[in-house]
Amino acid sequence: MDKVETARPAGHPADADEGRRDILKYVMGGALLAWIGAVIYPIFSYLKPPRQAEVEVTSVKVGKLADIAKDSGTIVRFGNKPVILIRTPADQLAAFSAVCTHLDCTVQYRSDFGVIWCACHNGKYDLTGRNVSGPPPRPLDEYRVVIQGDEVFISKKT
Repeated sequence: MDKVETARPAGHPADADEGRRDILKYVMGGALLAWIGAVIYPIFSYLKPPRQAEVEVTSVKVGKLADIAKDSGTIVRFGNKPVILIRTPADQLAAFSAVCTHLDCTVQYRSDFGVIWCACHNGKYDLTGRNVSGPPPRPLDEYRVVIQGDEVFISKKT
């Protein structure tokens, strides 16, 4: 036989059970969202690098001129940024940002090729900082090199 449903009077215990189930669904859903947030937030916080305060530096002492070998390049900290100081085979000093203009990799001086080279994607800059091959879209930022007595200083170019 077919089961016939009859209308329940208001306030029937089955209605109260449905209301409790709805509340329980909301509480459990909220608890699940809170748990997911408690797991995901620390992971993203760990993966995001911390902000570093910008340090305003106008000049940096590199060292003595006699300590810098001919046909070599040296990475120097200029505040929060790396700068490459190059002493060319012609005994001239030049300084550029050591951050590649393509993807922010650190560049290095290759004396065997006579270029500033980025190992990430084989980008090359000449000794004036101009991009000559590879993916770098623009030249390196130039810094001023000052020699006072036998000391070498690097400062921002104005």
